[in-house]
Amino acid sequence: MDKAIIGIKLGMSQIFAEDGKVIPVTVIEAGPCPVVQKKTVEKDGYDALQIAFGAIKEKNVNKPLSGQFKKANVGVKRFLREIRLKDTAAYEIGGEIKCDVFKAGDKIDVVGKTRGRGFTGTVQRWNTHIGPKAHGSGYHRGVGSMGANSDPSRVFKNKKMPGQYGNEQVTVQNLLVAKVDADRNLILVKGAVPGTNGTLVLIRNSIKGDK
Repeated sequence: MDKAIIGIKLGMSQIFAEDGKVIPVTVIEAGPCPVVQKKTVEKDGYDALQIAFGAIKEKNVNKPLSGQFKKANVGVKRFLREIRLKDTAAYEIGGEIKCDVFKAGDKIDVVGKTRGRGFTGTVQRWNTHIGPKAHGSGYHRGVGSMGANSDPSRVFKNKKMPGQYGNEQVTVQNLLVAKVDADRNLILVKGAVPGTNGTLVLIRNSIKGDK
């Protein structure tokens, strides 16, 4: 079954396996996510669900969104996201998606926004080599040669140069669910996932794991 859920990254911790090995995990508070809208191939051209997550005061939600939640008979939420599914027949508007849709051992993909690092040089942004540190060298962390004058007389596209680093959507594929705590709505994912603590993340079936 195709499945997905949204949640908040709480931070990293560690758990112990049955053989005593330490497993580093990322703790994610996932769900419950009420279904606000259901899209179908017949009506919209594709199958998808709009799901909500996170507490918020009703006065802080604009009227169009409030009306959408009211139509679905769902309380207002902070986040509203659309997830594409191959089949939405098993879901109903007003129903909830909980973290127990996943279980320990499942392979998942996690989508999140990475930590912003501002404007950085090529050494930090692209891991380029630094210049010589010999006496007299005054060029250590620069871009280096960018293109000859006569030919090609320009800088090629996709040249690795300084610029904004981080603060972009990233998908980490084929991660392993280490543990699911349904009572506290927690999913423990082995390893690291994108973003700082408090970042909204999307958890879905692993594309590579399904093959």
